[in-house]
Amino acid sequence: MNMRVSAFEVASRYVYPSIRRRLVEIMRSEKGLKQLQIAELLHISQSAVSRYLRMNRGSIIDVSKFDDIDSEVRELAERIIKEKLSEYEIHKELMRITLDFLKKGYGCSFHARIDPEIDPNSCRICMEIF
Repeated sequence: MNMRVSAFEVASRYVYPSIRRRLVEIMRSEKGLKQLQIAELLHISQSAVSRYLRMNRGSIIDVSKFDDIDSEVRELAERIIKEKLSEYEIHKELMRITLDFLKKGYGCSFHARIDPEIDPNSCRICMEIF
C-alpha cells in the first residue's frame, strides 16, 4: 500500500473542518446565535463563520450522518455557550472528536475516495493508533 494522502492529512484537511462546520451549523440553526456571536464564542472571524454556513468550508464530510459524533458536537456547542471555553479548549475538544471519528473508522471510505491506493478493508491504521 502506497498512501498518497496520509491519515493526518485527511484529519486536518477534511475531518476537522467538517466537524467545525457542523458546530457552527448547530450554533446557528439550533441555538439561534448570530454569526458575530458564533465567531466570538469560537474565536474565529465572522467571515469564517459565513464560509462554514455557506458550505464553502468543511462541507466535504456530512458529520450529522454519524449520530455519536453529532451528539459529541452538540454537547460541545452547549459547553461553549454555557462555559465560554477558551480557544485552546475548543481546539482540544475538536481534535478529540476528530480522533474519535478516525478511531471508529468513519473516515475510511472517504479516504479511499480521495486516495485510490487505500483499501479500506485492509487499512486499519486509524483504528489501531487512535
